[in-house]
Amino acid sequence: MVFVTIFMNTFTKYWFLEGFNLFNKLGRITMLRMCEILEMDNIEKGDTIYLTDKNKKNIFFLKKGTVKIIDTQNHNIKYILKKGNIFGELSLYNEEAATKEKAIALEDSVICFIESERMEQIMSKHKSLKNEILKLYGIRIKKLERKLHDLVYKDSSTRIQEFITDYINQFGNPNEKGIVTAKNMLSHKDISSLTNTSRQTVSNVLSQLRTENIIDYNSKYYSLTPKK
Repeated sequence: MVFVTIFMNTFTKYWFLEGFNLFNKLGRITMLRMCEILEMDNIEKGDTIYLTDKNKKNIFFLKKGTVKIIDTQNHNIKYILKKGNIFGELSLYNEEAATKEKAIALEDSVICFIESERMEQIMSKHKSLKNEILKLYGIRIKKLERKLHDLVYKDSSTRIQEFITDYINQFGNPNEKGIVTAKNMLSHKDISSLTNTSRQTVSNVLSQLRTENIIDYNSKYYSLTPKK
C-alpha cells in the first residue's frame, strides 16, 4: 500500500512537470528524480504562498490556477501568473530581493516547489534548464522595464486600457463570435497598483471603455469585443 501511494505521488508530480515547456529536454530519468524531491500542495483562493520558509528559498511551479506576486515592502502587485508558469526564481539571481516577494492565490491553485539550492544543482547539470529559467527571468525584467517606460510616456487612461486588454487576451478565451472573456480576479485597487493610477481613475476608465463598447465587465468576468 505504501509503495502504491509513493508511486501515485511520483506519477502525479511527473504529470505535473510535463506541462512545463522548460522541462522538455531533461529526459524521463531526470524528471523522475526531480519528482522525488518536489513538494506538492493545493492552495485555496486568497491564501498566501510564502516564497521563503525558515531561511529556505523555494522555486514554485504553478500547475493550476492564477497567482499575483506582491512586493511586501509597498504591497503593490508586481505581476500576475497563470498556470504553466514558475515563480520564486528571483532567489536564484537576487536573494535579497527574493525575500521581499510573496504570492497570493487569485483562485484555487495547485503548486509544486523545490528548494532553490537543489534547483541550482539540477540547473548546473542541465544547461537547457538553466537557459530556460534565465530566459523567463529576463522576460520578467523586460516587463518591469516596460512598466517604467509606460509610466513615463503614457497617460493613465492609456495604461489602464492597455493593461485590461492584455489581461483579457492573456487570461481569457474567445467564443464563436470572437468575444474574449476572462475571469475578473482583480479589484480596482489591484489594477491601480499594476498601472500606477488611482482606484477612481480605474473606475472612470473602465466605465468609459464599457460605454464605448470596447470592453464589458461585471463582478465575475471581463470581455473584449473584437474590432470590426
